[in-house]
This record gives sequence, C-alpha cells and structure tokens, in this order.
Amino acid sequence: MTNREWVDEIAGAMEVEMLALDGFDDAIIGITAEDTPRVVYDEARIIEAIMRDGCSYDEAWDHYGFNVLGSIQPTGGYPVIVKTPE
Repeated sequence: MTNREWVDEIAGAMEVEMLALDGFDDAIIGITAEDTPRVVYDEARIIEAIMRDGCSYDEAWDHYGFNVLGSIQPTGGYPVIVKTPE
C-alpha cells in the first residue's frame, strides 16, 4: 500500500476529506492527530521529488516556494509541511 492509499483509506474510514499534494506521495510521513486530520509531508522529500523531475537544487526550491507553497490554501483539511532533522 502506498502512503497516498493509506491516507485515502483513513480518510474514508473517518469520513473526512484530507487534501493531498499531487506528485508527492513519497513525501507523506503521516497525518495529524486532531479532529480534522491533515496530511503531513516532509519538506526535504518534496524537494527530492522535484529534483527527480530534472530540476537543480536551487530550481527545486524556487518551484517549491512558488508552485507548492503558493498553491496551499488554508482551508479545512489543507496539508502540513514540516522540516525534519537531517
């Protein structure tokens, strides 16, 4: 089972909507433990996924800042992106 399938299964069981970022399933590290759970992503894994698409490190950060962070709207169920120790 992929991380995204796991999230979808839990969302279905809880009858809630959890918004996920397309193309970053490998960056999912869990869900929040709250009444309205949200998908949690590892920021470094998102950058790695963007770089796998052919971007340099700096280009990946630019893409992340503009296209990923810029697309997140703070509504119910929006994803959480965390920095983790290296």
